[in-house]
Amino acid sequence: MTITIKIGSNVLTQSNGMLNVQRMENLVAEIARLHSEGNRIILVTSGAMAAGRGMVKDYAELDHVAQRQLLSSVGQVKLIDTYKQIFDRHNIQIGQILVTKQDFRTREHYLNMKNCIQTLWASNVVPVVNENDAVSVTALMFTDNDELSGLLASMMDCEKLFILSNIDGIFNGNPVDEGTHVIREIKAGTNVAQYVQAAKSGFGRGGMQTKCRIAQKTAASGIDVYIANGTQPNVLTRLARGDKDFVCTHFEAGQHSPAVKKWIAYSDGFAKASVIINNGAKQALLSHDKIASLLLAGVVRFEGEFKKDDLLLIVDEQGTAIGVGRSGFDSAKALKLIGNSHSKPLIHYDYLYIYPENY
Repeated sequence: MTITIKIGSNVLTQSNGMLNVQRMENLVAEIARLHSEGNRIILVTSGAMAAGRGMVKDYAELDHVAQRQLLSSVGQVKLIDTYKQIFDRHNIQIGQILVTKQDFRTREHYLNMKNCIQTLWASNVVPVVNENDAVSVTALMFTDNDELSGLLASMMDCEKLFILSNIDGIFNGNPVDEGTHVIREIKAGTNVAQYVQAAKSGFGRGGMQTKCRIAQKTAASGIDVYIANGTQPNVLTRLARGDKDFVCTHFEAGQHSPAVKKWIAYSDGFAKASVIINNGAKQALLSHDKIASLLLAGVVRFEGEFKKDDLLLIVDEQGTAIGVGRSGFDSAKALKLIGNSHSKPLIHYDYLYIYPENY
């Protein structure tokens, strides 16, 4: 079995902001057990800033970006060294991969990253991945490591993605309210936005809205996704073995997506321009009855210039983004053909990704 495991800041951090080494040891022991059983693991870990807080003084007066760069660059060394010492006790070799969103900006970069992880797996090495916060700035950052873990799970065609936080899953209301409970199963197309709290918690950069969005996107590509409480004993073992009594939220896997669609699904941040489409085109793209490409007959206008094979954000006339795809034309030629019902598609179905929340 292939599994991506994302461990969040709120799992790895103590209440004082420092690294929780005991919890790291417990989780690594479970990962080691899964590894020894022949499972291929990708560990996506937060915690660099928590490690840095215990090593650096007088950082409070720095601005937010400078604090992040200082703490993460110093803390990443401590974090990976701590992981190495713990994994060494289980006789497991790890390989560190630090990435930014730019490392996935083209299909070539994406495949290079995929090859790197395949090489580590082939050598029986566990990849330990984290965003390189020392060089990432707002425009180049993942939403948080949830997004990174979803991208990696999709890229490597993993069977399962475990997202560990400090709560038990997605609740059907505010978790502090009496009578609310964890939603145990979420099928494709389910609208759970009404249940998700917008607030962030503790030391993490994202929140439950982000986790839910990434979980739905990843599950739509054919991967079972679980949001679970990483502070619970034997959490990884119970998830891997499908323990029905363990309280968590399971996003049921949809149909497997082709590899190129998986790349496009996580590359909307690199779209060079937007294409605004009419309602007829929107309904055709969202139809479950037939496969549809985006035709120039359904295009209202473009915003921005683009070249052939660039990614385009697909937006309806109300301003809602409904998907992303790779253009079959450059903007000059596409402008001449707007409204033409006989030309080839602007975006062919094979290179089109529709956001699952729109279905």
